[in-house]
This record gives sequence, C-alpha cells and structure tokens, in this order.
Amino acid sequence: MDKFFLSKSKYCKAKQCNKILWLDKNKPEEAVQTANESVLRNGIRVGELARELFGEFINIDYEDDKSLMLEQTSQYMKNAPNIITEASFDYDGNFCSVDILKNDSDGVDIYEVKSSTEVKEIYLDDVSYQVYILHNLGYKVKSANIVYINNQYVRQGDLELDKLFNIDNVTDIAFSKQVEIEDKIQEIRKYMLNTEEPEQEIGMHCLNPYGCPYWGYCTKNLPEKNVFSIRKMHWDKKFELYYKGIYSYEDLLKEDINPNYKQQIEADLYNQEPSIKKEEIRQFMSELSYPLYFLDFETFQQPVPQFDGIRPYMSIPCQYSLHYIESPDGELKHKEFLAEAGTDPRRKIAEKLVEDIPNDVCVITYNMTFEKGVIEKLAQQFEDLSDHLMKIHSNIKDLMIPFSKRMYYMKEQEGAYTIKAVLPALFPDNPEFDYHNLDIVHNGGEAMDLYATLHEKTIEEQEKIRKALLEYCKLDTLAMVKIWEKLKEI
Repeated sequence: MDKFFLSKSKYCKAKQCNKILWLDKNKPEEAVQTANESVLRNGIRVGELARELFGEFINIDYEDDKSLMLEQTSQYMKNAPNIITEASFDYDGNFCSVDILKNDSDGVDIYEVKSSTEVKEIYLDDVSYQVYILHNLGYKVKSANIVYINNQYVRQGDLELDKLFNIDNVTDIAFSKQVEIEDKIQEIRKYMLNTEEPEQEIGMHCLNPYGCPYWGYCTKNLPEKNVFSIRKMHWDKKFELYYKGIYSYEDLLKEDINPNYKQQIEADLYNQEPSIKKEEIRQFMSELSYPLYFLDFETFQQPVPQFDGIRPYMSIPCQYSLHYIESPDGELKHKEFLAEAGTDPRRKIAEKLVEDIPNDVCVITYNMTFEKGVIEKLAQQFEDLSDHLMKIHSNIKDLMIPFSKRMYYMKEQEGAYTIKAVLPALFPDNPEFDYHNLDIVHNGGEAMDLYATLHEKTIEEQEKIRKALLEYCKLDTLAMVKIWEKLKEI
C-alpha cells in the first residue's frame, strides 16, 4: 500500500472529512482559504509561552526536510532526562511533532498545546495520534496531556504561567482510541489511492470542527440561491431539508417555513419592493430625542493578558467614534478616540466617554448589547466614573431594531440585518458608504486584529493603520446617521 505521508494535521483533517485530504492533493486550487491570521498568531504566541511551563527546554527547529528534524530528535532523546519542544517522530509514514515532550529514563509525557479555552474532541484525536506513533516506536508513554488557556485567570502583576494554563491529563482517552486510530489510518491510505474523485455527501461535518475550504466546490451544483443561503435558519434544519431534496427557493416556498425565511425567498425570487411598516417605524423613531449621539466601539482581545485586571480573550475597548446632533436644525459633529498602541486603554477611554457624552442624551448604537456590555464593564472597573457611564448605558437605543424586527426589509439584505447589510441596501452604488473602498480596515475583525498587533509595527506602519482604524470606525457611526435619516423620512 502506498505510504502516503500523514502528519497529525492531515490526520485531523481526515477525521473531519477524508475528501479534504484528497482535494488538498488533487485539486488544491478549488480551496477558498479562510485561515484567520490572528488565530495562527495566537497559536504561535501561546505555544511559545507554554514551552516555559516546565523549565529549560531544547527546541527542534522546523525543516522542510523532515529527516533533519527526526535526526535531531533521535539524538536528544538519548540524553534523558530533558524536555524537547517540537520533538519529531515517524512511524510507518505517520509523522508528528510533539509540542512539549518530557523525556525521562522511564518513559515520556506528551503535552499538546492549544490556544483555545476548552478541550475539543479534535484535540483528543490530535494527541491520541501522537500517542499512537510514539507507542508503536517503542516508547513508554506515561501520560498524554492537553495544555490550554484558563479563561478565568485574571492577571495581576507578573504573568503566572501555572495559572494562565490548564493541563488536562487525557491518557486513558488517548489509549482507548488506539484501535480507532489504526483503523482510520488504513482508511485514509486506501482513500488516498483513489484516482477518480470520490463521492462525498455534504453534512454537518463540513462545519465541524472547522469550516471547510471546499464548501463552495462541494456545493457547486446547487442553485446559486438555495437552502444554505437562508439567514438565521439552523444548520441542522438546513441539512434536514437538503436531505429531503428540498433546497431550491421554489421548493422551499412549498414548505411550512418561518415567515422571515419566506420573506427573504419571495423578495429575492420576485424582485419585491422594500417592505416598510411605517407605523411601527414611526413609533420607534418617536423614542429617539435630541440631542442624538451615535456611538460605536472597537475592541480587541489577548490570549495572553498584557495588563492587570484582564482575562484571556476578554474584549478590551480601544476605540470609539461619536457623531452627534444637538437639535433638529443642528450641525452634524464628530469626535473620536483611539488608544495608544501597547497601553491599557480602559481608563483613558472611560474618561473620554464621560467627557464627550453628556449623561442625559439619547445614545444610538447598532446592536446595543455590545456597546452596553462595554460600558457596563468600564463602570464596574472605575467606580469614580460609574454613575456617568451607567447613565449613558441607560439612555442607549438600538438602531438595529427596525431591521432585526423586519419593520424595514429589502431584498438586497438577503435576510441579514447587520449594518454592513443594511447600509448598502439603503444606499446602493454609493461609494462613500462602501466598506470595500476603505484602506486597510474593512470590518470589525480586521480592526481587532490590527489594533492587537499595532505596538509591534514601525512608527510609519502605525500611522497608516491608525488612520485606517479611525476612518473605519467613523464610517460605522456615519452609517448610523444616514440610516436614521432614511428612517426619519418615513
């Protein structure tokens, strides 16, 4: 049988779907890569920190030529006791690099490091595959462990690695999976011998544990608009309909479906005019009173907290944009804040908020749950600013409501009601309101990632990114103003 080179990452891909590996080998051009740079960066950062958990270590540098890694590992394994990171092993064409290996005279302990805050099933498959290789090479595997982030840890002073990380001993689970792994390896090797593209039905495995880069390829024969285009419908329901052969919009209309789904389908199929419930919108608008302050925050996260009082992956506000109008005939004005790179922004942003927003004005956000959450956490942290911040909090109104409750619906929204779906639907072909025309930052994810690494950039790079961040956040609140103006016309 062909000894297809199988790494632990390939094994985990095949646990999700064998066809991912086949397409990677035979049709890689069909992949739509969705790798999140911040996830990769976080993984590297967390992995490097975890190496320090057990003291002094020897690292095996990555090489394209895996034989060099295997040779170095073999030499260091003779010098037990020691700790080796990225120790590399091959058994019968099955390869793995162990994140952290405690190498003792009486056996080894395996530590697989993840930047996640929980142990997922795929992580158990990952570490079990490593146990399979080392066990078959004749090593006594004393324990198999998963190292992951403790999201309850709150930094105070120096970073405490023993509190930042959780370590779960999964030895029993790993050994219980050994027959399963042997069978899966044989299945993979047989599958990869296919010269013709194997048939593979789509299903929930396309989404779990990771989004598949070949989703578009595997669904290319479906109509352009199909059951998977329906917003807010649960995926298990989508697949239930799909397996019944009900996936075109025309077929879906014959079913007893949620009115919102039906509205999305009919608006698209019949090119319907916008659905506008005027009285409901007017009632909503009557609850907004001058002065009007349109507020939008940007936040970032750190897997390894840099500042005191921060938990891993906690949302940290670093920026806001504020458009405001003080009277019906008043001028539209703008204020903004963007924290300095590499600093704890929370105190400064809280002080600027209470300086920029009076405590008795109507504050408009889009999806107020987010902004309210940010303000509430700031109020909890800074008692001297709490009263003012909570008055801002209590005066927040949500501009998303007319769209989330379908008081206003346009076919161009395609079932969505985010600001990035509503704005272009209301103002088609207006380049001023096209996020794609912005420089560098086009969405909240990019804003988060760029600010998180801003302190690592050169001064020149920082200036360009800061300008882009300000322009992006400013468009968010300007978009709210324009949407409000459109609703006011009704």
